[in-house]
Amino acid sequence: MTRTPARPAAAGTAPGPRTHILGTALLVAAGSAVGTLARAGIGATLPAGAGQWPWATFGVNVLGSLLLGALLEALSRSGGDTGWRRRVRLGAGTGVLGGFTTYSTYVIEVGRLAGSGHPSVAAAYAVASVAAGVAAAGVGVAGAAAVARRAGRGR
Repeated sequence: MTRTPARPAAAGTAPGPRTHILGTALLVAAGSAVGTLARAGIGATLPAGAGQWPWATFGVNVLGSLLLGALLEALSRSGGDTGWRRRVRLGAGTGVLGGFTTYSTYVIEVGRLAGSGHPSVAAAYAVASVAAGVAAAGVGVAGAAAVARRAGRGR
């Protein structure tokens, strides 16, 4: 069985899989650059000293969780994960908020706190970051749901 090479898409037709994947990757990358720059700016403005609670990372992770919960709830209420909704989810959710939040830095900070003689701060930071992130996501979901209900788009 021989395969015939794929022909270019005709004008007005949907892009092929490679074009779609490249466009998606570029959308996520662009969003990630924006989110990462915002986080880096906050981190540079609010550095944590030795043994101190890393407020910048804690704050961006909690805020990012809240915004992601609200975004995903709002998008899910507006329809399926296709078209513009998918692009917003990938660009703003995966890209911007994925670059903004930083659980990798969180883990490094927990290790630094524990390794520098502050195990109780490290443990409190580890637990509080995850708990606050989950709670913030829940608040974001609930907030977006409440806004949708008030606007008459409830489920």
